[in-house]
Amino acid sequence: MIILETERLILRTLELEDIESVMNFWGDVEVMKYCGGAGTKERELKALKYYINMQNEKGFSPYLIIRKESSEILGVCGFNPPTNGYDTELMYHFAKKYWGQGYATEAAKACIEYAKKHLKIKRIGASIAPENIVSQKVLEKLGFDYIGVKWCEDTNQNEPYFEMIF
Repeated sequence: MIILETERLILRTLELEDIESVMNFWGDVEVMKYCGGAGTKERELKALKYYINMQNEKGFSPYLIIRKESSEILGVCGFNPPTNGYDTELMYHFAKKYWGQGYATEAAKACIEYAKKHLKIKRIGASIAPENIVSQKVLEKLGFDYIGVKWCEDTNQNEPYFEMIF
């Protein structure tokens, strides 16, 4: 189901049939080096099932990002479950060949606007590995505020934490 569109992108809900596509980023060592490591097909199939259920129960999840011009699947962007006192956590992962082209900022901005208009979300958190300066810059462009360092269970380290409240 298509959730929203931007100038260059279509964002739609995840489906089990997306497993091969998501392995291009969730299964990539370099893409996932700051996010707990690359996943196996078995692990990512469980993740897909989890996110499909989350979408059905909460009305939000990460969304598959499709480039309008070519129908290529670029990555995912959207929301993780509530954490650390926030209604949700913003997340995005893109296949390496799509890095540096503004897709993360474009997709995340659209997700935030969607949350403001259609979801009962008022507080969005986001943590970034300290070494991932590029993703920190994306959050700053989006208008997130840096609030300090918090422990991240997924990566077992302290990470800079950002928030957006509206």
